Amino acid sequence: MKYLPSFKKHLHRTFAVWGYFPTKHATVACCLAFILFATIMFTEKNLKPVEVARVQTSPQTFPDVSSAPLSEKSKPPAEPNSKSTNAQTKKIQKVSSTWKTFNVSEGDSLTSIFARAELSNQDLFRVLNSSVEAQILNSIYPGNKLEFLIEPSGNLQKVKLQISPLDGYLFTRSADTYKTEVITKIPEVRQAFKIGTITDSLFVAGQREKIPASTIMEMANLFGGVIDFILDPRKGDQFSILYEEKYLDDIFIGHGQILATSFVNQGKRFTALRYEDSEGETGYYNPLGESMRKAFLRSPLDVFRISSNFNPRRRHPILNTIRAHKGTDYAAPTGTPVRATSDGRVTFAGRNGSFGNLITVEHAGGFQTKYAHLSKYSKGIKKGKRVRQGEIIGYVGSTGGATGPHLHYEFLVNGVHKNPRTIVDKLPKAVSLAAKELPRFKQRTQSLQERFGDLQASSLLTYP
Repeated sequence: MKYLPSFKKHLHRTFAVWGYFPTKHATVACCLAFILFATIMFTEKNLKPVEVARVQTSPQTFPDVSSAPLSEKSKPPAEPNSKSTNAQTKKIQKVSSTWKTFNVSEGDSLTSIFARAELSNQDLFRVLNSSVEAQILNSIYPGNKLEFLIEPSGNLQKVKLQISPLDGYLFTRSADTYKTEVITKIPEVRQAFKIGTITDSLFVAGQREKIPASTIMEMANLFGGVIDFILDPRKGDQFSILYEEKYLDDIFIGHGQILATSFVNQGKRFTALRYEDSEGETGYYNPLGESMRKAFLRSPLDVFRISSNFNPRRRHPILNTIRAHKGTDYAAPTGTPVRATSDGRVTFAGRNGSFGNLITVEHAGGFQTKYAHLSKYSKGIKKGKRVRQGEIIGYVGSTGGATGPHLHYEFLVNGVHKNPRTIVDKLPKAVSLAAKELPRFKQRTQSLQERFGDLQASSLLTYP
């Protein structure tokens, strides 16, 4: 009510102004105002919020899915069928049988591996007693592989013993026993050719050309009767070698035999060719058919330096007295393989005073060799054991009266000490091919010599 005097005042002013308009005009204006007011009131009463649709820059069309077939996911589940359900269950069980693989390590046993595979002693007993061949499982070694195919129920279905990439055994369950199958795979044999130049040592040169260490050692053994790889090689000497590589399913699995090799030592070339004679014996010969295998190797080690030569008047480094040094000392790291320099029979293998661990080998013709200060012997080396030339019989050490790791090597002829470095040149060569075998040798090795020569010629054109 407090606003009423003010409202009357404004209304009085309004009508005061209204009085200046003609009567007809005032009537029209009043009607228009009434119509406008009624329109506004009616519109506000019926007005509702409106959502603004997003503007699309291009028209969209949608497929009519009312008649489209149901997808696999949208189809209603079919009624269960007992036969199909059983078939699916069997299929699932068959697929879910899994292989468990174990690499045999040092200290492992068959029992421990079966336990890790969650198999029982009964499983082990059943496999071992299934056949005579199954006893091979008792002779597993580090590096072997054992695989087990186990069903979801826990039953052992198959056992596979992988001795090497090429050899193994498969034991498959049949009722309450296991059938044995021998696995033998034949690798693909490829030839590899390498050529190298000596700047320091043969083995470093071989590593530089990525030639396997075992292949380099075999090559050194082949030329061991004509080249001393400790003293003879000179900087610039060159070698070439053709050897085998084995592949299984295009995967490299190992190296094979040397087929041909040559070594140029101080300008003199030596060549060795692999040949199998008419009696099935394999050896290496020069192109004239002379055996590369000499009566004795020039040294029992493949590398490393000579620390002390044969010297009847040498002053002993520990006793400080004049005492004959009846052999040759080869300085080498502990564990370096020691090879028998010729075929023979072990007459002593044990501890022997200042010699430390000693091996003595008797050879045909009244020859004897001794190998002292060894750190250990090779497996199986004992008195009475027959050894072959180049066979590893022990390893360098510093046992006995040694001032450091080295091999002390002695050579005796009819009980008399000889200089190991010079006596080899006075000994007879190994038996070469018989005269009646030579034509066959030349015929069989001709293509090998030609291929080897072509590889050498083409490689020398590009080799720096």
